[in-house]
Amino acid sequence: MKTIEIKYENKKIYDICLDDSYAHLAQKLASIGVSDRKVCIVTDSNVAPLYLNEIEGICRPLCSKVVSFIFEAGEANKNLSVIEKIYEKLIIEKFDRKDYIIALGGGVTGDMAGYAAATFLRGIAFIQLPTTLLSQVDSSIGGKTGVDFQQYKNMVGAFHQPALVYMNLNTLKTLDDRQLCAGMSEVIKHGLIKNEAYYLWIKDHVSSIISRDYPTMEHMIYESCLVKGGVVERDPKEQGERALLNFGHTIGHAVEKLKDFQWLHGECVALGSVAAAAVSMNKGLISKEIFEDIRQTFIDFHLPVTVSGILPEDVLSATKSDKKMDGGRVKFILLETIGNAYIDLEVSDEEILKGVDACL
Repeated sequence: MKTIEIKYENKKIYDICLDDSYAHLAQKLASIGVSDRKVCIVTDSNVAPLYLNEIEGICRPLCSKVVSFIFEAGEANKNLSVIEKIYEKLIIEKFDRKDYIIALGGGVTGDMAGYAAATFLRGIAFIQLPTTLLSQVDSSIGGKTGVDFQQYKNMVGAFHQPALVYMNLNTLKTLDDRQLCAGMSEVIKHGLIKNEAYYLWIKDHVSSIISRDYPTMEHMIYESCLVKGGVVERDPKEQGERALLNFGHTIGHAVEKLKDFQWLHGECVALGSVAAAAVSMNKGLISKEIFEDIRQTFIDFHLPVTVSGILPEDVLSATKSDKKMDGGRVKFILLETIGNAYIDLEVSDEEILKGVDACL
């Protein structure tokens, strides 16, 4: 098992554990104080048949009560009405402020369970057990929680750090190829914004990653966790550097909305990343060769780099309702070079439209 400590002001907040099973989970749960507390395992209808019984079996000898809440899988259920049902479950089971929520699943599950934990009784502890690549390298780390409101992505949320992030990397074997590749959009992003050597390593290991070679996946996820963990340590509430993690997300979220959430989040981020790279190229920051290289890397992982059925003007309009707006301006993340991103508040509507045009 590999462990990364996440600290804030030199004080450890939680561990990120990478393992090949759940063999050490009971020990880690005991170490953070779960013993003799109630736990509610929040999971979805896809993940529950795979892992819920195992996690319940691990928790029962430790905990005073173990209950579960299963919701129908899918982004469409990432809303406040499901959160209300989680609250109801916790109230009926008499949860108090020292009890725990466990998020077992992908990004939707982690975001919702974390938001429920952040707001129930003004905040109770929660644990992330991410089972998808995207959640392991990105959404389970850093304490961003939330739900969609109507058609607005993650518009309601809170910062609430987990007490533990524990990854069984062999859960990736149960992912279909589309889900695995969708997670690669965040992995590629980490290289593009922070680590050129890592980006080049990803490009050199495409076949090993797609085939899910365990040592390759362990190294990749560990490196991505170092990038994400380092950023959130330095800027836990997105006052500055953490915004760099939104590379590809401004246009990506707009496309996600316009496609009525029929595309996976990672697929939309891939498209948004190509558009952001195009804006970077058009501003003279990166060369056409580098842009084409970035575009090809997403293609190599079977991710979309073009979209049809939507208008550039509609994408632009959707970016204006993004939660990351700053004083009425779109907060755009661009690349100065591979491995070096920055925040640009001066990207014009015309530049955004031209970037989107590169994906049509």
